[in-house]
Amino acid sequence: MTQKRAITVAYGDGIGPEIMQAALDIIQAAGAQLDIEVIEIGEKVYLRGNTAGIEPSAWESLRRTKVFLKAPITTPQGGGFKSLNVTTRKMLGLYANVRPCTSYYPYVDTKHPKMDLVIVRENEEDLYAGIEHQQTDEVVQCLKLISRPGCEKIVRYAFEYARQYNRKKVTCFTKDNIMKLTDGLFHKVFDEIAAEYKDIENEHWIIDIGAAKLADTPEAFDVIVTPNLYGDIISDIAAQITGSVGLAGSANIGDGCAMFEAIHGSAPRRAGQDLANPSGLLLGAVQMLVHIGQADVASNVHNAWLATLEQGIHTYDIYKEGVSKEKVGTKAFAQAVIARMGTKPEKFAPVAYKAAATISIKPSPTKVAKKELVGVDVFIHYKDRDPNKLGAAIRGFKAGQMNFNMITNRGVKVYPDGFEETFCTDHWRLRFKNEEMKPSTYTDVMELQKQVMQAGFDIIKTENLYTLDGKPSFSLGQGQ
Repeated sequence: MTQKRAITVAYGDGIGPEIMQAALDIIQAAGAQLDIEVIEIGEKVYLRGNTAGIEPSAWESLRRTKVFLKAPITTPQGGGFKSLNVTTRKMLGLYANVRPCTSYYPYVDTKHPKMDLVIVRENEEDLYAGIEHQQTDEVVQCLKLISRPGCEKIVRYAFEYARQYNRKKVTCFTKDNIMKLTDGLFHKVFDEIAAEYKDIENEHWIIDIGAAKLADTPEAFDVIVTPNLYGDIISDIAAQITGSVGLAGSANIGDGCAMFEAIHGSAPRRAGQDLANPSGLLLGAVQMLVHIGQADVASNVHNAWLATLEQGIHTYDIYKEGVSKEKVGTKAFAQAVIARMGTKPEKFAPVAYKAAATISIKPSPTKVAKKELVGVDVFIHYKDRDPNKLGAAIRGFKAGQMNFNMITNRGVKVYPDGFEETFCTDHWRLRFKNEEMKPSTYTDVMELQKQVMQAGFDIIKTENLYTLDGKPSFSLGQGQ
């Protein structure tokens, strides 16, 4: 007999307790061997004054079991509450978010009956670093952080996943025609790693046209790997065009820990009504069962679920006259799946999961480049919207080999030779640099800041400009 595996379970908020109970009833009826530890997270914890939404004792359980089955939670609006989903993913190193998106036509209505793809979303960095500041009266900032190890881990995971599950192609989505350094790094690492997997086709799409292609012709894709924000958006789009976002499960995988969930939210308006569809969380639980080595149970659950679906036993969200046979609530749907345990679908291809080796990714050592300081961007809060007046005041500032170069407003060059049509806010960047890209010192940076400050300007931040192995590691201003 399979030894029981300890897992941590959170019943969540809104519809969470109902769909979690349904999912647990189903997988335990299928023979899942689980030792369940229950923790409280989410809205009640937030409202007790804990801005993280999770208590230290809950962290202890997660770090002990290393497997987390989580129902949706509600994050209170405003008040500085941080997303628990993002926090959990980052604190536990869950770098890979794996979201299968499959059509179940004709039992679930969709325009894309042949859709069967997997989105592998980077889970730890990008704009989801959550580093934001209000810098002036008019401008707030969110830092987009992309690292080479982060790119390598997620891209290599996507190719390893494709190989393990007999997928034929991996597609990369970025916006590196605009964000040439951040998204450019992701694309560069993708190309480097793709060259190592000659048995798997690879391609790259710019995210906007890629998302359009995904919405129009999803059958053209197999595995998609992409940075965090894009992955969050397109996985919901992909799930919805399969017929229902409520049918999609999600795995969050790290080197030691893993979290499994539905991709939808807590839907508080539907809470307590025995209406919610537990399928998304159930399919997340199926991923969990494969992960913990109970692949035979995962197959039984998935096949019973498919059989229930094709026999027309549907919850309200996917019920359709002429296709569905019976509209049921959460509890009755769970019982219908349990009643079909041990059967296989007749229309859908039966599922046969195999025990899969854990995909463990160790990033390569980073090559240390020769780094030289060649300039500085000084950001100021300046309420006068006249760039020419500002330029006249600071164009003579210099220190060592760092000379005034330009002024930008929201990234657009407005001095010298700016356009009067360009709208300016109260947030300005003053760039000083050595035009010959020869190294300077931080003493020069401090001297420039001193000159800016003594002229009466409010410095809100600085960014040093470097070359790495002689190449500029900073972007031009728009219009340069």
